[in-house]
Amino acid sequence: MGFYTYILASGPAGTLYTGSTDDLAKRVYEHREKVRKGFTARYNVTRLVWFEFFEDRENAFRRERRIKEWRRKWKVELIEAMNPEWRDLYPELNNLLTF
Repeated sequence: MGFYTYILASGPAGTLYTGSTDDLAKRVYEHREKVRKGFTARYNVTRLVWFEFFEDRENAFRRERRIKEWRRKWKVELIEAMNPEWRDLYPELNNLLTF
């Protein structure tokens, strides 16, 4: 079992959302389908553009909190280091999560 910190975007110049979870595929699905009413549903933030794996919940949560404090420019640089085209990674998630 592992934990993830992730960033969703409405688009390259759009709204960003940072979160953490122990089931990335399920959580992104919930954002995409607007299962929970809230920030991502309100602003249509559904594109998975970045994620990072952690062995434990505490480190994933700590990373989430740290990123939430960052300036937008730093978040964009983090995203573009992994995903320069801002592709939606959700459709490829099963392939990306196999270690």
